[in-house]
Amino acid sequence: MQYTLTGMLYYINMYKVMYSILQCVIVNGIIYLQDRIEGSKCNCMNIQIKKGVLELCVLAMLESKDRYGYEMVSEISKKINMADGTIYPLLKRLKDDEFVTTYLVESQEGPPRKYYKISETGKKEFEGSIKEWHEFSESVNLFLKEAKIYE
Repeated sequence: MQYTLTGMLYYINMYKVMYSILQCVIVNGIIYLQDRIEGSKCNCMNIQIKKGVLELCVLAMLESKDRYGYEMVSEISKKINMADGTIYPLLKRLKDDEFVTTYLVESQEGPPRKYYKISETGKKEFEGSIKEWHEFSESVNLFLKEAKIYE
């Protein structure tokens, strides 16, 4: 079978991405990836995986109580390494999709804070996302167990 250079680079890059995804370790609740191909460690996670997981995290936080943006950033940042601005486009999309509603509350520390409240539609989305997450994470854990990375 013959491959073009572009085709070979595509498969090499896909291998690197998949191999890196499976080389993750959780230490004290923080996700670390080890890129064995490059031999370096980083306190980061594939951006696309993070974006998908952040929606679930935000909805989970809002399930328990209404929160303002910076409060969610602070809580999530304790467990997942992310830039402060990462969450705001997600919150806008959740609002546009009618998964959350917003309201303003006066603050003694500055301008009014925009609070986010999960909607009934958001609660249904959250329930479905939890089911999908459990199915997905169980499948990934099977791969990790087979690779003897995670037991």
